[in-house]
Amino acid sequence: MSTDLTVLLVVAAVLVAATLAVAVALLIRLVRTRRALRRAGLPAERQWVFWGAVAYLVLPTDLVPDPVYLDDIGVLLLTLRSLRSAADRPSAPGG
Repeated sequence: MSTDLTVLLVVAAVLVAATLAVAVALLIRLVRTRRALRRAGLPAERQWVFWGAVAYLVLPTDLVPDPVYLDDIGVLLLTLRSLRSAADRPSAPGG
């Protein structure tokens, strides 16, 4: 195996590992956020957002092939934003 190919494979492996680490870190953050929002009274209509993001992360079918986790990271970030915005909204009067 040539030196150039070895370097290319090592760089590719490092990039894949880094993107996977970011995806896992975001998933952990998502679970913690859901827990905190659940304790604070997460609106029931927003729970599907959490489970949809987890399912998208776990399912083998992606918009972008799995060696690049950018679509997974994007879905997790959008979910976190959606859950946070639901938590930031003031509750309805009398409820």
